[in-house]
Amino acid sequence: MKLFQFMKRFLLLTLFFQFHFCVNPELNNPCDPRSTAYRNTILTKILIADNTSFCGLRFTSGSSAQWTQEAYIKAPNSETNDWFGESVSISGDTIVVGAIFEDSNQTTISNGGTASNDNSASNSGAAYVYVRSGTNWSQQAYLKTPNAEDGDQFGRVSISADTIVVGANGEDSNQTTITNGSTASLDNSVSFSGAVYVFVRSGTNWSQQAYIKAPNPGGNDQFGRVVSIDGDTIVVGSFFEDSNQTTITNGNTASLDNSATDTGAVYVFVRSGTNWSQQAYLKAPNANDFDIFGQSVSISGDTIVVGAYFEDSNQTTITNGNTASTDNSATNAGASYVFVRSGTNWSLQAYLKAPNIEAGDRFGENVSISGETIVIGANGEDSNQTTITNGITASADNSATDSGAAYVFVRSGTNWLLQSYLKAPNTGSGDQFGRVSISGNTIVVGAIFEDSNQTTITNGDTASNDNSAIESGAAYVYVRSGTNWSQQAYLKAPNGEVGDQFGRVSISGDTVVIGANLEDSNQTGITNGTSASGNNLAVDSGAAYVFVRK
Repeated sequence: MKLFQFMKRFLLLTLFFQFHFCVNPELNNPCDPRSTAYRNTILTKILIADNTSFCGLRFTSGSSAQWTQEAYIKAPNSETNDWFGESVSISGDTIVVGAIFEDSNQTTISNGGTASNDNSASNSGAAYVYVRSGTNWSQQAYLKTPNAEDGDQFGRVSISADTIVVGANGEDSNQTTITNGSTASLDNSVSFSGAVYVFVRSGTNWSQQAYIKAPNPGGNDQFGRVVSIDGDTIVVGSFFEDSNQTTITNGNTASLDNSATDTGAVYVFVRSGTNWSQQAYLKAPNANDFDIFGQSVSISGDTIVVGAYFEDSNQTTITNGNTASTDNSATNAGASYVFVRSGTNWSLQAYLKAPNIEAGDRFGENVSISGETIVIGANGEDSNQTTITNGITASADNSATDSGAAYVFVRSGTNWLLQSYLKAPNTGSGDQFGRVSISGNTIVVGAIFEDSNQTTITNGDTASNDNSAIESGAAYVYVRSGTNWSQQAYLKAPNGEVGDQFGRVSISGDTVVIGANLEDSNQTGITNGTSASGNNLAVDSGAAYVFVRK
């Protein structure tokens, strides 16, 4: 208790200086750390150790943290093969869940708890917004595009405060500009060129703010297959883009070359007022055919990390600077690239590789950044290690094919170094541990092909070695103390079954949301609490689960 009192006083002093010298009193978003409302609520909760949620954070008396399930979420129009939970994102007390194969032909937003039961626009896709009050979740909106059509696959999601960005990688228009407002092109002449839609909240209502297209849309570029937002900046991956450019273009243009098949590209967009514009077009300095640069993207402040999980170099060190290896001797080893912004210009800061990189590791299949820390998943990594290695090394073993690993990198000044190599305590071949999300000093890693039949949460550093529920999926929580990482929890769904693929993850503060896009229940609505439906009457309808740390 004395330690807690000391920590409380230290936090209060720190927050006093931070808030009184850095707060903008004109901001009214209570989850924006610069606002007066945020300052006042945080200070009050620390003083009284209030354990209710605020902007995804909880304030406890210092006892051992425990994870528990808070909600089980199903779409109100849940149906077979919707894949609800294929993409999930959380910011504070708001969650957005994508269902890329939802089938309604609705072209408007429904604010409230309903959704269309129409099925005439196959795989058009939808996104659903949920909000928390106390410990209870409710649906706030059902998002559809104004040009929703068959096969658009709208539903790749990311949220930051009151703004949501949703990608539709199967959208087909030939538009090459941004439309600020609530409309979108009805053209269908460039198949799977892809598009991105921006939605904003005013009060409790959501509206479309922009429709974003690449300036160089091409057939099957799949612009919008991955998206990430932080504040007024959006990052969009187009991993099948085909240009041979190996430099960054700062501004609103992009290469029209198509001579480097599936090299991939990333686009940066920024908001001024209510209008969006393109700020940069990012390419890898070692771009090659089939690298799939832009398979994963994440942004935090002025730093972007991009994964190219089919990059082929055999380099096993980090290159700090603006170069990258042109070696191609380790097929699909994977790489990640760090870009930073100065003013309005972006430059490459680092080229990240794993110290045990090998062909087929797919390092960079998933990436996430928070502040000065990046976590990168390598779903195809093959070691049988079942412990965490804090430091700059990693196992060279290859006896557990596609078991997967995650790597933590930290920045000191402008240089990046490896801080930790994370493995599951129940590492198994084919688990593909490596779906990642980070918030501060907490990382959550999903393994969608993990096979245990456990249906409870294990708080601590162990996990089930059972393999009787093939591809049920699992998630693992890791926390940092100083420079060392340790496992804090092993998360499973209470209704986990064969093939559910629980493990698409997102974290904000002390709250984790996990999607299981192939979950099979026909429930339509939210169950607040620790239970979930056990029926299997709607195959691959999908579900999302909310977990909180107390």
